[in-house]
Amino acid sequence: MLTHAQIWTALDRLAARSGLSASGLAKRAGLDPTTFNRSKRITPDGRARWPSTESIAKALAATGTNVETFVELITESARKPTHAIRAIGFAEAGNGRHLDDGGLPVGNGWDEIPFPAIGDEHAYALEISGDGLQPFYRDGDTIVVSPSSPIRRGDRVIVKTRDGQVTAQELRRRTPKTIEIKSLNAQPGERVLPVSDVVWMARIVWASQ
Repeated sequence: MLTHAQIWTALDRLAARSGLSASGLAKRAGLDPTTFNRSKRITPDGRARWPSTESIAKALAATGTNVETFVELITESARKPTHAIRAIGFAEAGNGRHLDDGGLPVGNGWDEIPFPAIGDEHAYALEISGDGLQPFYRDGDTIVVSPSSPIRRGDRVIVKTRDGQVTAQELRRRTPKTIEIKSLNAQPGERVLPVSDVVWMARIVWASQ
């Protein structure tokens, strides 16, 4: 018999294998962002709240996952193996010593954290400090960046520009000549940059939210 914990764990694994948080999975599925949050899994009076079959179906459709794969995610053997990925503070990402001109991690001074394998040997983690990226990311959150992951319109990305700035952005539009981005900081604004002004851009594939 399926348990409440197994179903929710399977949804967490579905989110992780798609490079999403629980709230990110809900948003991609067209649901309220809090639908899969841990706070919604138990009612105020302490009863177990199960995800609806409709919300599960929408999550599967949004991630291109079939029912058979979701059933596999329910079993313990479906847990993705973990390995260590490099990690530094977000503020250190722009100092030129930890990321090369292609946006790949280099040098010493990295910490390591365990993380499910995501198929990118160059993936790394950045720890957010301060409140400058609220409401998207809070102080103490960790984001995982994958330099090799394809980037699509609407993805959150880390961008390094020719002036040496490393910032968190949302990709709004990309053409052969320009890149349109929207800032994730406390004072969001949109910018259109010539492609020549962007040193590298890498996709944020996961956040500890």
